[in-house]
Amino acid sequence: MARSLSFTGFVLKNLRRRRLRTLLTLAGIGTAVGAFVGLVGFSSAFEQQWARIYSSSGTDIAVIQGTFLNTSMDESTTAKLSDMPEVAQASPTIFNLMDLTPDVNALVYGWKGDAFQFASLQILAGRRFRDGRAEVMLGDMLARGLKKAPGDILELQGTSFTVTAIYHGASTLEADAVIMPLDQLQQLSSLQGKVSTIDVRLRPVPRGETPEEYLKHAQAEIETALPGMRAVPAAERASDNQFVKLAHASAWGTSSMALLIGILGIANTMAMSVFERTREIGILRALGWNRWQVLAHIEIEAVTLGLGGGCLGIALGWCALRVLAALPRTASLVSASLHWQLLTEAIGIAVSAGLIAGALPAWRAGQLSPVDALRHD
Repeated sequence: MARSLSFTGFVLKNLRRRRLRTLLTLAGIGTAVGAFVGLVGFSSAFEQQWARIYSSSGTDIAVIQGTFLNTSMDESTTAKLSDMPEVAQASPTIFNLMDLTPDVNALVYGWKGDAFQFASLQILAGRRFRDGRAEVMLGDMLARGLKKAPGDILELQGTSFTVTAIYHGASTLEADAVIMPLDQLQQLSSLQGKVSTIDVRLRPVPRGETPEEYLKHAQAEIETALPGMRAVPAAERASDNQFVKLAHASAWGTSSMALLIGILGIANTMAMSVFERTREIGILRALGWNRWQVLAHIEIEAVTLGLGGGCLGIALGWCALRVLAALPRTASLVSASLHWQLLTEAIGIAVSAGLIAGALPAWRAGQLSPVDALRHD
């Protein structure tokens, strides 16, 4: 008779028996997983936009200061890089986040007038800025928001700049940004003679070397010639800048708090379930179930809640991304599509949440003796 008792049957029976509690638990873990999918999906899209900046401009390596505390370097390093045989072009760069109006802030890039990154931009109206002049170029998305056109004035930290061009960038992070002469941004940021990074375009790969070997060779040569500097491949640099790290940290931090609440919700549900079903567990033990079967039964029930909440959370996260993809300020940054890695992580987290939440109630259920359980009122 004991063999006819199915794990699946008991799990579904208990979940259906307490529908309201089950629905509330699913809503809690679903909201937590939905926050994870939405926030991590957004931060991943943000990282992809950074990667597109480097790929569209043809940047192979970004040279940055090697220490953690100092993120700027001397602009004179550019000349040393340009003299290296592997380097075709070296372009010093500063980027910063600035308030343009009380309600609008944007990324501001400082480039030289002859920077190779200009090749990735399509100038829609006007002309390039000139070094040493109080001039700026606006991305088309930002220009629409600010209602600016070539010839208009843009105030930045108390200084008036003339808009010389409206351009379209390959990445949203360029299309919604300001580009200005490097020397002007150095003055605004009090970084005279300093730059954040130096973008490097390498010469064509010589015969007998693969692109990967040539990239590693160029990295080693640059770091040897410039002690204290790091030569980071563009693909790695896209995920290794302060804005992307902040986005990832915020997404994971917020998601972790929501997931903790979801885990506590499942744990509470399972603890109440074990308490209310003490006699039932005693009957199962009397019919021949051992401690491990009882423990597995409770854990499967918790994992079922986690998996169900995970599926609900994926749907909620997808809806959140759809909303972000429809908003004017984030439409070009966010994609409503969900990649397999994010889906796998979401399901893995949901199942893990169920296992963790059900561990203590399952252990307590497994420790119940048949006699004590049958005496429970």
